[in-house]
Amino acid sequence: MSLKAKIEAVIYAAEEPITLALLAAIFADEALAASLPFGATVPEGEEPSTCIAENAATPDAESARSPEAEDAQQPRLPMEDAEVKKQARLRDREARNAVQLIVEELIADYANNERGMEIREIAGGYRMATKAEYHDAVRSFVKSLKPQMKLSLQALETLAVIAYKQPVTAPEISEIRGVDTSGVLGSLMARKLITTAGRKQVIGRPILYKTTKEFLLRFGLKDVSELPSIEEFEKMAADMAEPEVDESETVAPPEEQAHSTKTFAEDALDGASTSGNEIAAATDESDNGATP
Repeated sequence: MSLKAKIEAVIYAAEEPITLALLAAIFADEALAASLPFGATVPEGEEPSTCIAENAATPDAESARSPEAEDAQQPRLPMEDAEVKKQARLRDREARNAVQLIVEELIADYANNERGMEIREIAGGYRMATKAEYHDAVRSFVKSLKPQMKLSLQALETLAVIAYKQPVTAPEISEIRGVDTSGVLGSLMARKLITTAGRKQVIGRPILYKTTKEFLLRFGLKDVSELPSIEEFEKMAADMAEPEVDESETVAPPEEQAHSTKTFAEDALDGASTSGNEIAAATDESDNGATP
């Protein structure tokens, strides 16, 4: 089994987003065996020449030492410990770079192919998730399941205020919502969606609240910067407020309206002519009957 397949399986099986550091610790030996020589993958913030020099200059320096010099340096245990720690850090960094390349290949594979899943970076780690375009199909399935967590409208409003205004105090939340939120805050803290963030340096020193990592996990966010903006909310509200055309109240075209008006006028004129003829006939009959 390839290292790529193993990392894919671990990301899928993990209940929480798994970090690069943990993946590198699990597959350190295999990652180092499969990686390129150190220096081909340059760590962020370092120059390639620096990495190559750190990796390549050590053997030459060791070979150039004389036996006298080695004997003289033998008691220097702190320096040897520092060198060992340095080599360990370089080894860990190389393993992490190799794992990162494999994870990026997996992300590209899931993004390019016709798959319903993707690997997303969430809360500092990586996690399998369904793609947004298949939201309707997944939602129809989820409706049949019992939700693990159900929040009331008051709790959702309070959570939204904290997410967008954090860190924020209870009086500030109550001022925005217009109602007392002390009970709702306790419920959100019990569900580990929010936590305290110290105290605000004002009179009374009220407690500050912020969202937690559990909040990011529940809503599938990398960080709070991925929350919808006000413009996106306005667009969604406009789409939901579009009026639907009622077929029963559909207005007829102008040609049909003109035809209906003309027919109504002709019927009215015919009715008037008939009434006039009947009145004239009745008048003649009355005149003939009155003649001696």
